[in-house]
Amino acid sequence: MRTILNVIWLLFGGIWLALGYYLVGILACVLIVTIPVGVAAFRMGSYALWPFGKTVIDKPRTGVGSALMNVIWFVIGGLPLAIGHLTTAAAQAITIVGIPLAIANVKMIPVTCFPFGKQIVDSRSVPTGATPVFSL
Repeated sequence: MRTILNVIWLLFGGIWLALGYYLVGILACVLIVTIPVGVAAFRMGSYALWPFGKTVIDKPRTGVGSALMNVIWFVIGGLPLAIGHLTTAAAQAITIVGIPLAIANVKMIPVTCFPFGKQIVDSRSVPTGATPVFSL
């Protein structure tokens, strides 16, 4: 079922969302200071490309550095990418088949806005004691 949902996701919005993340990643890597933002964008881009079967968990031991990078991320790419998720969700919600995809898009927005301090893992290999933020 995950594969079917991922293929439908890819065809009806996932490819465009991933390209948006990759574009933000490339632009962020142009400046040396924002390379960590670019790395986060590439990580989120691969998640936006094939999200079903993955779980977002909180990373242990994150602090002020993650909070600061989340602010920089939100300014550079988080807000435009979140708007992209909302736009894609609105387009997907028009059809009955697209409603689960639209819900998944909306669920991804918090991680899109604040990815630092989060980790994307396979749903079958969630570490013991880890607190899932959400799972698709």
